[in-house]
Amino acid sequence: MTVAVYTQKFEEENLTYLELFLNKLEEKSIRPILHFAVAKAGLSGYETFENKEDLLKNNVELFFTFGGDGTIVNSLLFIEDTQIPIVGVNTGRLGFLAGFTKEEIFLELDDLLQKNYALSERSVIEVVSPEDANFYKYALNDITVSRRETTSMITIESYLNDEFLNVFWGDGVIISTPTGSTAYSLSCGGPIISPNNDSFVITPVAPHNLNVRPLIVNDGVEIRLKVSSRVSQYSLGLDSRLIHVDTSTEIRIKKAKFKVFLVHPKNLSFYETIRQKLLWGKDKRN
Repeated sequence: MTVAVYTQKFEEENLTYLELFLNKLEEKSIRPILHFAVAKAGLSGYETFENKEDLLKNNVELFFTFGGDGTIVNSLLFIEDTQIPIVGVNTGRLGFLAGFTKEEIFLELDDLLQKNYALSERSVIEVVSPEDANFYKYALNDITVSRRETTSMITIESYLNDEFLNVFWGDGVIISTPTGSTAYSLSCGGPIISPNNDSFVITPVAPHNLNVRPLIVNDGVEIRLKVSSRVSQYSLGLDSRLIHVDTSTEIRIKKAKFKVFLVHPKNLSFYETIRQKLLWGKDKRN
């Protein structure tokens, strides 16, 4: 069995922990391949991968990430449509998407290797237009349109399947998947949506018109956005990646044709996660 190991944290403490994990895998006759940056950071002597073709060529069956939610989200760049399950190990702070702590992963490893786990299907969002080879067009959490190099509002004209929706005046707008509903969208007042819903959330960022509120729509629609600004460009964010786009460029967004799969223990549900990690409904009266 071959598994991939990925992290974005190269501090000595994290690399030492990863070395323990890799030794445990080898004790169980599991073949690990490391992201090339991890090997370059100090864990040499292992086979490496750089892209999804490498994962497929090596018949990778599990993709282990060590870090926070950003590490899990960025693993989309390698996993994409391969359907390789992602095992998130939280070595950061909140780690909302991660199914395992640093300690739990050693206790649960045998079950994971025997595929005794639950899978959570997560939808992916895609920028259809503009077609630009300089950026990766998929996002797991959200796509954000926001102002660039100006303190003035931007104006965002929005359409759902060519039907006019609204004009948003403010700092920007977030188009979120259910997975991303607990990320940037939530901090801007958006709702929490369980991952098994076929929905997008359209959340305004600091709207000037205060009667505009987040809107949940079916993710079968195509969303079009036209931006006006006092400057010539606006910012387009896909998860943690950012590019700048001319205001003459229209954005078209839709649901991707594939999903990604997050691994978690069978006894851990989404609702248990939001109670534990977001302290949802936490009250001493409960």
